Amino acid sequence: MRYSIICLLALLFVESSNAAETLAIADSTQRIGEVVVTGTRNATDIRHLPQTVTIVGRNKLTENNRQSILPTLTEQVPGLFATSRGMMGYGVSGGASGGMMLRGISSSAGQIMVLIDGHPQYNGIYGHSIADSYQTMMAERVEVLRGPASMLYGSNAMGGVINIVTRGMQQDGCRTMFNIGAGSYGTIQTDGSNRYRSGKFSSTVAAQYGRSDNHRQNMGFEQFGGYVKLGYDISNFWNVYADLDITHFNASYPGTVDNPMLEADQWITRGAAAIGIENHYSRTSGRLSVYDNFGRHKINDGYYPMSTSNNTPKERYFRSSDALMGVSWFQTANLWKNSRLTLGFDYQDIYGHTWYTNRKTGEEEENGIKQSADVHNQETAVYLDIRQEFLSWLTLDAGIRYDHHTVTGNEWIPQAGLVIRPVNNGEIRLMASKGFRNPTMKEMYLYPPSNEDLKPERMWNYELSWHQQFIDGKFKYGFNAFKINADNIIQTVNRKNINTGEIHNYGLEAEAEWQINEHWSVNTNHSWLHMDNPVVSAPQYKGFIGCNLRYGKFVANTGIMQVVGLYTAVGSNESKESFTIVNATVGYNMYKGLQFWLRGDNLLAQRYEYIIGMPMPKATFMAGFNLEF
Repeated sequence: MRYSIICLLALLFVESSNAAETLAIADSTQRIGEVVVTGTRNATDIRHLPQTVTIVGRNKLTENNRQSILPTLTEQVPGLFATSRGMMGYGVSGGASGGMMLRGISSSAGQIMVLIDGHPQYNGIYGHSIADSYQTMMAERVEVLRGPASMLYGSNAMGGVINIVTRGMQQDGCRTMFNIGAGSYGTIQTDGSNRYRSGKFSSTVAAQYGRSDNHRQNMGFEQFGGYVKLGYDISNFWNVYADLDITHFNASYPGTVDNPMLEADQWITRGAAAIGIENHYSRTSGRLSVYDNFGRHKINDGYYPMSTSNNTPKERYFRSSDALMGVSWFQTANLWKNSRLTLGFDYQDIYGHTWYTNRKTGEEEENGIKQSADVHNQETAVYLDIRQEFLSWLTLDAGIRYDHHTVTGNEWIPQAGLVIRPVNNGEIRLMASKGFRNPTMKEMYLYPPSNEDLKPERMWNYELSWHQQFIDGKFKYGFNAFKINADNIIQTVNRKNINTGEIHNYGLEAEAEWQINEHWSVNTNHSWLHMDNPVVSAPQYKGFIGCNLRYGKFVANTGIMQVVGLYTAVGSNESKESFTIVNATVGYNMYKGLQFWLRGDNLLAQRYEYIIGMPMPKATFMAGFNLEF
């Protein structure tokens, strides 16, 4: 509370000193380029940031008519890999996919954070993201920061962040869009959205439905989702907004091909809500917001009919509810020439509750976190980041965060970097940053390995990169090298969770894109990763080449992704997969605003699997149409 009062007073002081200023989009010292908000809390030209940030825009997210953002991010972001198990649906619990791996650091372990408009999104008990919640319908663009972002975003941003920037309407008018498709294995996808602005009021409303039988028995998936965002401009300098995203899905896990399961079913509801007030002046900008990420899970753990044990149906459901409620405040200011200072405050209340219910009677059985008692952990943090430009060719950035957790105590998180611009439109970036992750409720309280004496996981990332663009930005390329050292990694030893693991990774990444002319464009990215201690779902190499054609009423794009040395098991039973995936989409614009499309995935009909014992489907096809007016 003391920190909140100090920060709010600072906000009022900064605003009172700028009340007479006019609105501006960027500092006068900056040339306008690609603007990002993830590497810093305010909109910033990406060329002035020492962090490595990849931007995947709306056009790229929608060109293949996918409901989820994860397949597109896997193709477009070097170093990022997301697992899958079928045509549609990632699921939770045993056998789930949708785990994101960034440079060998895992979202399944809660080491990568997903944000929606800068607000953390993860399960309060297990600490990991829920992949089926991240739908293309809500995203204007996605910004991926490859490397620790804990200085700005705290715990769980240890290995990087994926920030979904939601859609809005910038000009007066009304736009409505529908996307309907159907294809292999009874798969159906539909979504629609309406964006509206009239004067100071704006709104975005979207809904989606999807279902699939998938390519194996007992692997059905069905999902409903909706998103609403409302905004109002109080003045030229202030605006308020509120948004709500709800997703419900039903998923089934069929087990592995050698050991199939029955009744391994999940009924999951996840939601995210936020309300905030923002200010935008020429020399300062900021936001105060309150957010909540919440969920309710009902899971039947299933049984193995061909096994000699665990071969009878379960008599009860596992139930859980969780919430991540937070308050976030930050204010940036240009207090002196060519500078930018950011001061911020975060508070989070992380809640979890588990129990069982009898399948026949519905009666609750007290058995879960601390005998089913409600558990709350709180995190409070304050951070400061300073960026200074010198002589138009050098930018220095340094920041520090103080984070307090009610169980694990205090943590200091520094970072520092610089950008050197030795030639026109070219930047050398150097970065050293610390990431950390507090233990989850599962690790501290749930199941026999739990240990309340766990300490945070800690990681240092060192990075050197070069980026340049030519032909007025039509051709861009970049290279970067990184080294990761982490310790205190939580592992289970002798049936108890302890801080004993280490991570030593290093690698190279490269990317390029070229807008050849008004008809043709190509892009490619590649990543090489070495791990002293390999982890499941991390490939040694991933490469992608994509080509886009727009000619008259025809549009087409194709992509080739090669994966080499994908670990599906480690240790004494180590196994790796290597494969090449070819996807393509073609479209025809019959009338203005009406496009018919056809998509084919895995056109080479490759046999491969992301998760051991769960082969992916061979060639699959979807067809549908987009309507916009």
